[in-house]
Amino acid sequence: MFSPCLRGFPPTVQRHEAEIAARILLDQGQEHSIETPHGLLHVTVHGTGNTRRPAILTFHDVGMESKSCFSTFFKFEEMQEIVKNFTVVHVDAPGQEEGAAPYPLGYQYASMDQLAEMIPAVLQYFNFRSVIGVGVGAGAYVLSRFTLSNPDSVEGLVLVNIDPNARGWMDWAAQKISTLTSSLTEQMLSHLFSQEETSGNTELVQSHRERISKAPNLSNIELFWKSYNSRRDLNIDRNSTLKCPVMLVVGDQAPYEDAAVSFLSFLFIPTGGVKLTEAFKYFIQGMGYMASSCMTRLSRSRTTSLSSSYSIEGSRSRSRTLSQGSQGGNLPPSPSNTMEVSC
Repeated sequence: MFSPCLRGFPPTVQRHEAEIAARILLDQGQEHSIETPHGLLHVTVHGTGNTRRPAILTFHDVGMESKSCFSTFFKFEEMQEIVKNFTVVHVDAPGQEEGAAPYPLGYQYASMDQLAEMIPAVLQYFNFRSVIGVGVGAGAYVLSRFTLSNPDSVEGLVLVNIDPNARGWMDWAAQKISTLTSSLTEQMLSHLFSQEETSGNTELVQSHRERISKAPNLSNIELFWKSYNSRRDLNIDRNSTLKCPVMLVVGDQAPYEDAAVSFLSFLFIPTGGVKLTEAFKYFIQGMGYMASSCMTRLSRSRTTSLSSSYSIEGSRSRSRTLSQGSQGGNLPPSPSNTMEVSC
Protein backbone atom coordinates (compact mmCIF):
# COMPACT_ATOMS: atom_id res chain seq x y z
CA MET A 1 0.00 0.00 0.00
CA PHE A 2 1.36 3.38 -0.98
CA SER A 3 2.19 5.85 1.75
CA PRO A 4 -0.33 8.72 1.98
CA CYS A 5 2.51 11.15 1.29
CA LEU A 6 2.97 9.58 -2.17
CA ARG A 7 -0.56 10.23 -3.35
CA GLY A 8 -0.83 12.81 -6.10
CA PHE A 9 2.66 12.15 -7.51
CA PRO A 10 3.16 10.74 -11.01
CA PRO A 11 3.28 6.91 -11.20
CA THR A 12 7.01 6.94 -12.01
CA VAL A 13 7.74 8.96 -8.86
CA GLN A 14 5.48 6.65 -6.82
CA ARG A 15 7.34 3.59 -8.10
CA HIS A 16 10.69 5.19 -7.28
CA GLU A 17 9.57 6.04 -3.75
CA ALA A 18 8.10 2.56 -3.30
CA GLU A 19 11.37 0.95 -4.40
CA ILE A 20 13.28 3.03 -1.84
CA ALA A 21 10.79 2.12 0.89
CA ALA A 22 11.01 -1.58 -0.01
CA ARG A 23 14.81 -1.53 0.06
CA ILE A 24 14.80 0.12 3.48
CA LEU A 25 12.32 -2.42 4.83
CA LEU A 26 14.45 -5.30 3.57
CA ASP A 27 17.60 -3.89 5.18
CA GLN A 28 16.80 -4.28 8.87
CA GLY A 29 20.49 -4.37 9.69
CA GLN A 30 22.69 -6.99 11.30
CA GLU A 31 22.89 -6.86 15.08
CA HIS A 32 26.08 -7.59 16.98
CA SER A 33 27.14 -7.70 20.62
CA ILE A 34 30.74 -6.54 20.87
CA GLU A 35 32.95 -7.11 23.88
CA THR A 36 34.87 -4.01 24.97
CA PRO A 37 37.14 -3.14 27.92
CA HIS A 38 34.10 -1.73 29.74
CA GLY A 39 31.37 -4.21 28.83
CA LEU A 40 29.19 -5.20 25.89
CA LEU A 41 28.03 -2.84 23.17
CA HIS A 42 24.98 -3.45 21.00
CA VAL A 43 25.75 -2.47 17.39
CA THR A 44 23.55 -2.56 14.27
CA VAL A 45 25.20 -2.53 10.84
CA HIS A 46 23.62 -1.53 7.53
CA GLY A 47 25.22 -1.48 4.11
CA THR A 48 27.87 -3.06 1.98
CA GLY A 49 30.62 -3.78 4.48
CA ASN A 50 33.08 -1.94 2.20
CA THR A 51 36.20 -1.30 4.31
CA ARG A 52 37.92 0.79 1.62
CA ARG A 53 35.79 3.75 2.66
CA PRO A 54 35.25 4.94 6.20
CA ALA A 55 32.14 3.62 7.88
CA ILE A 56 29.54 6.09 9.13
CA LEU A 57 29.34 5.44 12.87
CA THR A 58 26.51 6.96 14.91
CA PHE A 59 26.04 7.45 18.64
CA HIS A 60 22.68 8.53 20.05
CA ASP A 61 21.64 10.98 22.77
CA VAL A 62 20.47 10.31 26.32
CA GLY A 63 16.84 9.22 26.49
CA MET A 64 17.04 7.61 23.05
CA GLU A 65 18.61 4.63 21.32
CA SER A 66 19.96 4.30 17.82
CA LYS A 67 16.62 3.43 16.23
CA SER A 68 14.59 6.31 17.70
CA CYS A 69 17.47 8.74 17.15
CA PHE A 70 18.61 7.98 13.60
CA SER A 71 16.19 5.75 11.68
CA THR A 72 14.12 8.58 10.19
CA PHE A 73 17.20 10.55 9.12
CA PHE A 74 18.79 7.64 7.29
CA LYS A 75 15.50 6.73 5.58
CA PHE A 76 15.18 10.07 3.79
CA GLU A 77 15.42 9.66 0.03
CA GLU A 78 18.31 12.12 -0.10
CA MET A 79 20.32 9.83 2.18
CA GLN A 80 19.95 6.72 0.03
CA GLU A 81 22.96 7.51 -2.15
CA ILE A 82 25.09 7.71 0.99
CA VAL A 83 23.59 4.53 2.45
CA LYS A 84 24.36 2.70 -0.81
CA ASN A 85 28.00 3.77 -0.75
CA PHE A 86 28.89 3.54 2.93
CA THR A 87 28.55 1.03 5.72
CA VAL A 88 26.43 2.59 8.49
CA VAL A 89 27.11 1.43 12.05
CA HIS A 90 24.69 2.40 14.83
CA VAL A 91 26.16 2.08 18.31
CA ASP A 92 23.87 1.86 21.34
CA ALA A 93 25.25 2.97 24.69
CA PRO A 94 25.31 0.04 27.15
CA GLY A 95 21.83 -1.02 28.23
CA GLN A 96 20.05 1.53 26.02
CA GLU A 97 19.06 -0.66 23.06
CA GLU A 98 15.47 -1.77 22.54
CA GLY A 99 14.66 -4.75 24.74
CA ALA A 100 17.70 -4.32 26.99
CA ALA A 101 17.33 -5.91 30.42
CA PRO A 102 17.62 -3.56 33.41
CA TYR A 103 20.99 -3.62 35.14
CA PRO A 104 21.03 -4.91 38.73
CA LEU A 105 20.77 -2.48 41.61
CA GLY A 106 24.11 -0.85 42.33
CA TYR A 107 25.49 -1.47 38.82
CA GLN A 108 28.47 0.78 38.05
CA TYR A 109 27.72 2.39 34.71
CA ALA A 110 30.52 3.46 32.39
CA SER A 111 31.70 7.07 32.54
CA MET A 112 31.60 9.20 29.41
CA ASP A 113 35.35 8.71 29.02
CA GLN A 114 34.90 4.96 29.28
CA LEU A 115 32.12 5.02 26.68
CA ALA A 116 34.57 6.69 24.30
CA GLU A 117 37.14 4.00 25.13
CA MET A 118 34.66 1.35 23.95
CA ILE A 119 34.56 2.64 20.35
CA PRO A 120 37.96 1.26 19.21
CA ALA A 121 36.68 -2.27 19.86
CA VAL A 122 33.89 -1.63 17.32
CA LEU A 123 36.39 -0.57 14.65
CA GLN A 124 38.57 -3.57 15.38
CA TYR A 125 35.63 -5.98 15.32
CA PHE A 126 34.60 -4.90 11.80
CA ASN A 127 38.15 -4.19 10.60
CA PHE A 128 37.35 -0.53 9.89
CA ARG A 129 40.40 1.64 9.37
CA SER A 130 38.47 4.87 9.95
CA VAL A 131 34.97 6.26 10.47
CA ILE A 132 32.89 9.36 9.95
CA GLY A 133 31.16 9.96 13.27
CA VAL A 134 27.61 11.26 13.67
CA GLY A 135 26.69 12.02 17.28
CA VAL A 136 23.75 13.72 18.96
CA GLY A 137 23.95 15.32 22.42
CA ALA A 138 25.67 12.82 24.70
CA GLY A 139 26.66 10.82 21.63
CA ALA A 140 28.35 13.88 20.14
CA TYR A 141 30.36 14.24 23.34
CA VAL A 142 31.39 10.55 23.29
CA LEU A 143 32.53 10.70 19.65
CA SER A 144 34.44 13.94 20.27
CA ARG A 145 36.23 12.35 23.22
CA PHE A 146 37.01 9.29 21.07
CA THR A 147 38.36 11.51 18.28
CA LEU A 148 40.64 13.41 20.65
CA SER A 149 42.21 10.12 21.74
CA ASN A 150 42.18 8.47 18.29
CA PRO A 151 42.60 11.26 15.69
CA ASP A 152 43.82 8.89 12.96
CA SER A 153 40.65 6.79 13.22
CA VAL A 154 38.21 9.61 12.43
CA GLU A 155 37.94 11.29 9.02
CA GLY A 156 35.09 13.61 9.95
CA LEU A 157 32.51 14.40 12.62
CA VAL A 158 28.89 15.57 12.54
CA LEU A 159 28.10 16.91 16.02
CA VAL A 160 24.47 17.71 16.80
CA ASN A 161 23.67 19.80 19.90
CA ILE A 162 26.96 19.08 21.60
CA ASP A 163 27.75 20.55 25.03
CA PRO A 164 31.53 20.30 25.40
CA ASN A 165 31.57 21.64 28.94
CA ALA A 166 31.29 19.90 32.29
CA ARG A 167 28.33 20.77 34.51
CA GLY A 168 28.99 23.94 36.53
CA TRP A 169 27.78 24.55 40.07
CA MET A 170 24.66 26.34 38.83
CA ASP A 171 23.89 23.48 36.45
CA TRP A 172 24.50 20.99 39.24
CA ALA A 173 22.09 22.82 41.57
CA ALA A 174 19.46 23.11 38.85
CA GLN A 175 19.79 19.39 38.13
CA LYS A 176 19.37 18.54 41.82
CA ILE A 177 16.19 20.61 41.98
CA SER A 178 14.93 19.05 38.76
CA THR A 179 15.57 15.58 40.17
CA LEU A 180 13.43 16.40 43.20
CA THR A 181 10.58 18.04 41.30
CA SER A 182 10.45 16.24 37.96
CA SER A 183 10.23 12.62 36.89
CA LEU A 184 13.07 11.11 34.89
CA THR A 185 10.85 11.16 31.80
CA GLU A 186 10.27 14.91 32.09
CA GLN A 187 14.01 15.47 32.64
CA MET A 188 14.70 13.58 29.43
CA LEU A 189 12.12 15.61 27.51
CA SER A 190 13.64 18.86 28.81
CA HIS A 191 16.98 17.68 27.49
CA LEU A 192 15.67 16.57 24.09
CA PHE A 193 13.29 19.47 23.41
CA SER A 194 13.08 23.20 24.01
CA GLN A 195 10.80 24.57 26.72
CA GLU A 196 8.50 25.87 24.01
CA GLU A 197 8.17 22.43 22.49
CA THR A 198 7.56 20.64 25.78
CA SER A 199 4.99 23.27 26.79
CA GLY A 200 3.23 22.85 23.46
CA ASN A 201 3.05 19.10 24.10
CA THR A 202 3.16 18.28 20.41
CA GLU A 203 2.45 14.82 19.06
CA LEU A 204 6.19 14.24 18.78
CA VAL A 205 6.76 15.18 22.42
CA GLN A 206 3.87 12.96 23.49
CA SER A 207 5.27 9.99 21.56
CA HIS A 208 8.69 10.36 23.20
CA ARG A 209 7.08 10.79 26.62
CA GLU A 210 5.20 7.53 26.17
CA ARG A 211 8.26 5.72 24.79
CA ILE A 212 10.52 6.76 27.69
CA SER A 213 8.00 6.35 30.50
CA LYS A 214 7.12 2.81 29.37
CA ALA A 215 10.67 1.70 28.64
CA PRO A 216 11.46 -1.54 30.53
CA ASN A 217 15.08 -0.35 30.87
CA LEU A 218 14.22 3.03 32.40
CA SER A 219 16.74 2.47 35.20
CA ASN A 220 19.44 2.01 32.54
CA ILE A 221 18.44 5.31 30.95
CA GLU A 222 18.84 6.98 34.33
CA LEU A 223 22.36 5.54 34.67
CA PHE A 224 23.33 6.95 31.25
CA TRP A 225 21.80 10.30 32.23
CA LYS A 226 23.82 10.44 35.45
CA SER A 227 26.99 9.53 33.56
CA TYR A 228 26.37 12.32 31.05
CA ASN A 229 25.80 14.85 33.82
CA SER A 230 29.14 13.85 35.37
CA ARG A 231 31.13 14.49 32.17
CA ARG A 232 34.42 16.38 32.12
CA ASP A 233 35.25 19.38 29.95
CA LEU A 234 36.40 18.36 26.50
CA ASN A 235 38.99 21.16 26.79
CA ILE A 236 38.63 22.13 23.15
CA ASP A 237 39.14 25.70 22.03
CA ARG A 238 40.21 27.52 18.89
CA ASN A 239 43.87 26.84 19.63
CA SER A 240 43.42 23.16 20.49
CA THR A 241 40.68 21.75 18.32
CA LEU A 242 39.64 18.51 16.65
CA LYS A 243 41.96 17.59 13.80
CA CYS A 244 39.31 16.36 11.38
CA PRO A 245 36.58 18.22 9.45
CA VAL A 246 33.55 18.91 11.67
CA MET A 247 29.97 19.74 10.79
CA LEU A 248 28.39 21.43 13.78
CA VAL A 249 24.57 21.33 14.03
CA VAL A 250 23.00 23.42 16.78
CA GLY A 251 19.30 23.40 17.65
CA ASP A 252 17.49 26.71 17.97
CA GLN A 253 17.15 27.78 21.62
CA ALA A 254 19.53 25.04 22.73
CA PRO A 255 20.96 26.14 26.10
CA TYR A 256 24.46 25.06 25.05
CA GLU A 257 24.49 26.83 21.68
CA ASP A 258 27.11 29.39 22.70
CA ALA A 259 29.32 26.71 24.23
CA ALA A 260 29.03 24.55 21.12
CA VAL A 261 30.03 27.25 18.65
CA SER A 262 32.78 28.82 20.76
CA PHE A 263 35.41 26.09 20.55
CA LEU A 264 35.73 25.66 16.79
CA SER A 265 36.65 27.68 13.74
CA PHE A 266 33.98 27.58 11.06
CA LEU A 267 33.52 26.52 7.50
CA PHE A 268 30.34 28.12 6.14
CA ILE A 269 28.08 27.20 3.23
CA PRO A 270 25.42 29.35 1.57
CA THR A 271 21.85 29.98 2.59
CA GLY A 272 18.87 28.85 0.57
CA GLY A 273 16.76 26.44 2.59
CA VAL A 274 19.40 23.73 2.55
CA LYS A 275 18.35 20.50 4.23
CA LEU A 276 20.58 18.72 6.70
CA THR A 277 20.68 15.74 4.34
CA GLU A 278 22.09 17.96 1.58
CA ALA A 279 24.57 19.57 3.96
CA PHE A 280 25.70 16.10 5.03
CA LYS A 281 26.26 15.05 1.41
CA TYR A 282 28.23 18.24 0.82
CA PHE A 283 30.28 17.47 3.93
CA ILE A 284 31.01 13.95 2.64
CA GLN A 285 32.05 15.40 -0.72
CA GLY A 286 34.40 17.81 1.04
CA MET A 287 36.33 14.80 2.33
CA GLY A 288 36.80 13.49 -1.21
CA TYR A 289 33.95 10.97 -1.42
CA MET A 290 30.97 10.83 -3.80
CA ALA A 291 32.56 13.42 -6.09
CA SER A 292 30.10 12.62 -8.89
CA SER A 293 27.04 13.25 -6.71
CA CYS A 294 24.89 16.07 -8.05
CA MET A 295 24.76 18.91 -5.53
CA THR A 296 22.86 21.59 -7.40
CA ARG A 297 21.86 23.60 -4.34
CA LEU A 298 25.22 23.63 -2.60
CA SER A 299 28.00 25.60 -4.25
CA ARG A 300 30.88 27.69 -3.05
CA SER A 301 29.95 31.28 -2.39
CA ARG A 302 30.92 34.38 -0.49
CA THR A 303 27.75 33.93 1.52
CA THR A 304 28.59 32.84 5.05
CA SER A 305 25.42 31.49 6.58
CA LEU A 306 23.30 28.39 6.37
CA SER A 307 19.59 28.06 6.89
CA SER A 308 18.47 24.52 7.61
CA SER A 309 15.51 22.47 8.68
CA TYR A 310 16.85 19.43 10.48
CA SER A 311 15.14 16.38 11.79
CA ILE A 312 16.66 13.37 13.44
CA GLU A 313 13.38 11.67 14.37
CA GLY A 314 11.97 15.24 14.37
CA SER A 315 13.81 16.51 17.44
CA ARG A 316 14.44 20.27 17.35
CA SER A 317 12.70 20.53 13.99
CA ARG A 318 12.98 24.30 13.83
CA SER A 319 14.51 26.61 11.27
CA ARG A 320 16.94 29.38 12.01
CA THR A 321 19.90 31.12 10.41
CA LEU A 322 23.27 32.00 11.96
CA SER A 323 25.67 34.13 9.99
CA GLN A 324 29.08 35.64 10.44
CA GLY A 325 31.36 37.78 8.33
CA SER A 326 33.72 36.16 5.86
CA GLN A 327 37.20 37.14 4.82
CA GLY A 328 36.69 35.92 1.30
CA GLY A 329 34.84 33.68 -1.08
CA ASN A 330 37.09 30.64 -0.97
CA LEU A 331 36.69 27.97 1.67
CA PRO A 332 39.81 27.64 3.82
CA PRO A 333 41.82 24.47 3.13
CA SER A 334 42.54 23.60 6.77
CA PRO A 335 41.49 20.00 7.63
CA SER A 336 40.18 21.18 11.00
CA ASN A 337 37.43 23.34 9.49
CA THR A 338 33.89 23.21 10.77
CA MET A 339 30.62 23.48 8.95
CA GLU A 340 27.99 25.11 11.14
CA VAL A 341 24.33 24.24 10.70
CA SER A 342 21.79 25.95 12.92
CA CYS A 343 18.27 24.59 13.12
